[in-house]
Formats: sequence, C-alpha cells, structure tokens
Amino acid sequence: MTPRQPPRIHLIVEASARQVPIPARHTECPGKMSGKGLIMSSTLTTSIFGDSPARDLVCRGCGTRFPLAAQHACFECFGPLEVGYDEAALASVTREQIERGPKNIWRYAGLLPAGADPASRVTLDPGFTPLVRADNLAAAIGLRAPLHVKDDSANPTHSFKDRVVSVALTAARALGFERYACASTGNLANSVAAHAARAGTPSVVFIPFDLEAGKVVTTAVYGGDLVAVEGSYDDVNRLCSELTETDEFEKTAFVNVNVRPFYAEGSKTLGFEVAEQLGWRIPEQVVIPMASGELLTKVDKAFSELVEAGLVEPPASGWKVFGAQSAGCNPIAVALHGDTDVITPVRPTGIAKSLNIGDPAAGLYALEAVRRTGGWMDYADDDEIRDAIRLLARTTGVFAETAGGVTVAVLQKLIDAGRLDPDAETVVFNTGEGLKTLDAVAEQVGPTYRVRPSLRAVREAGLLD
Repeated sequence: MTPRQPPRIHLIVEASARQVPIPARHTECPGKMSGKGLIMSSTLTTSIFGDSPARDLVCRGCGTRFPLAAQHACFECFGPLEVGYDEAALASVTREQIERGPKNIWRYAGLLPAGADPASRVTLDPGFTPLVRADNLAAAIGLRAPLHVKDDSANPTHSFKDRVVSVALTAARALGFERYACASTGNLANSVAAHAARAGTPSVVFIPFDLEAGKVVTTAVYGGDLVAVEGSYDDVNRLCSELTETDEFEKTAFVNVNVRPFYAEGSKTLGFEVAEQLGWRIPEQVVIPMASGELLTKVDKAFSELVEAGLVEPPASGWKVFGAQSAGCNPIAVALHGDTDVITPVRPTGIAKSLNIGDPAAGLYALEAVRRTGGWMDYADDDEIRDAIRLLARTTGVFAETAGGVTVAVLQKLIDAGRLDPDAETVVFNTGEGLKTLDAVAEQVGPTYRVRPSLRAVREAGLLD
C-alpha cells in the first residue's frame, strides 16, 4: 500500500498456585499457538520489559502461574490470565514519583507491566483526562454528595481504549510482534489503527460490518487494513482468536486476544487517575459501563493496588462498584439480578454498540467485584440512553457516546431504586466521544429557531424579549 492509496476495507462472511513453564518446543516465534493456547519461550523473564514490576501471569481461575509471555489462557484450566506483580516493587512507588511524571498514563509506569523505559513505548501518550465536577447533573438526578464525571473522550482517539492499547502494544513490541491487530466494536479499532500509524507498523483491525459510520471512518483514515465481518462482535472476536493460531498471523499482536493480559492492565490507569485527581482519595462509589466487564474489574483492581502500595487510604466504609449495561446487551446485569453466576450469552441489539459484547469474557469477575464491594448493576434501553446523553451534555458540557449515556441512565436508576447512596461521593465514567455516535441523538436535537437574516425577524421570533 502506498500513502496515496485509500485503506483497504475487506468484507468477510462469518466463518492452583504453581509455576508452569512454557513448553520448549513452542519457542519458534511470538504468538505461536499449541492445542493448549497461546504460548512463548520458557526463557522469557521480566527483563524484556525493563524495570517493570510485573512478575508473571496468573490464572484468575486456578491460580497457576506462567512466565510473562504472549499467553492469555491457562494451560491447566483454560481460565483467563492476568499480570502478577512484585508487591515490594509496587510498594516502592511514591506519590512524589508519580507527580513528577508526565501528564499521561506513563506517570504510573511503576505500577504497569510494560513501558518503564520511554524509548520502549508504542503510545499516543493518553491519559490524565478531565475529572469534571458535575454539580448540575447531581442536582438534576437527586444526588446530594459531590458527583464527578471522568471524561475519557479527551484521549487522543477520543476513548479510553487509548490507555489499554498503549500498554498492550508496548508489551507487544517487547515480545517481538511485527503487526498490530484487534477485534473491535469501534473505539478499539480507532486506537489500534492510530497507534500503528504513529509507530510506523502495519495494522489490521476487524469490526462488525454494521458499525457506526463515524467509527468506520475514524479507523480507516489511519491507512491500515480494515476488515468488516458479516456478524456480531462475538463472531469477530471468535474469528480473531482463530487467526492467532495460523502461521500467517504468528507475528501479529491482537491486543485483546494474544496480549490481552497486558491490554487489560491499561484500564487500571483510570482508577489511578481518579484517586490522584481527588487528592489521593478513592471515591465511595463508581459507576462504570460494561461490555466484557473488564474495565470494571480493573478500576476495582487499581483501587486495591493503591491501597496495598500505601499510596491511599480506603474510604472508611470501603468503595462500591456499580456496573451499567444496555438493555440490548445485558447478560452480566441479568445474571446479578437473577442471583446466579451463570451468564447466558445474548445476541446484542440496540444503539450502544460499543458495549455490544454478548458473551462477556470478564463477566464472572465483574459480578465478583460488584458483590464483594456491595454495589449493583442495572441496564438502560435506547430511549433512556438518548435522554441521558442529552442530560449529561446540558448539565456538564460533556457530549458522550452511547456508552456514556448508558452509564448516566443507570446512575439515575440506581438512585431512584435506592441502590446508590445519594450522600456518598460518586464518580461516573464517560469512555468515549459523542461525535462518534451522532445518529443516536441526531433526530432529537437541532436548531431551536429558524429566522431570516434581519433584526425584525429575530424580534418576531422572540429572541429580543
């Protein structure tokens, strides 16, 4: 592809705590698959990530530990893996050290698995986005305590995905991958394509064919390959998982598949920032949108790590985590309401496409976090989402995409139902920019007056009264 050629848009029709070494026979290249999952060389250590505090990968199911590698599933129980840390290294990080850092996510490099060396980073330097005091919104919905909106639409590609992609691709570079990829409902596609363009690295991103036009354009403009798949996001994700097993994609890092443990850790920076921006305090309540459920679990993990590292004191009564889903894709919330751990996959519908993951990978862990902290989950239909987008905009000056509308609508429901304490400090998360989902409210808003270009016409319209 030359710089003058348009990006190629392809259409594809759906098609127990012990250390376990990586088998030596699977060391040929990054991302090589075996029948037991994605694996890499048994010789890998934390040294490839420089001074990272990351120690290993830990199965969230059985606790088995593995070397740091491009691996996302446990060989023992097939459970998901997450990064384990050296607790002493985390505890050595100080507030002063963080505050001297850059005004982006890398001020928390001492708490992240990769990127300690600035030269090693694949990044757009996202983060340190506004924490907006939302007094007018609080008054409108009946919240008496301080309310804040963490507005991640201010990131370089206008969503929180820039955080996770920067961490994932920094790890991918250290692991030797030569192309960047993802399965996406839109925002992740934007971010991977933009990061690859900045890094001068090829990219190929996979999206559902019926994605919002704004998110298609804001991915294709960066010039990488964009693959539209005739199916849902879950179909796209399954296809990408299959591609990681092929020789043709063995040097391709799928940020939310084969380097997912590192990708997920980027979400913690939202929790770190909220605490720092509140004066090194953890809010009593947070309301977080859920697709896979991973963002919610990682914000909760961030708060726990800050406490364990001695950087903050927890609220006297702890913090509560609340989850928000769209009524068109609400399997995690339905499981909570039914008091079960059985999350039944759904075929997503509705306007909140960025949350349309019908088979959420971290659903069980989101349920655990909400139950453990004493929070709750709820969901909002399309009309409630539209109304909430407009409410947030006219009370705070923040124009959210549909996921933000879901979060604000659920915030209102939680207050009305008595689930959320109106006298406790609360933070809600807006994860994306409303300009990406204009169709959601385009028919509801527009000019309030139409006049001829004369003073008399303006007076007749009542604008001079």
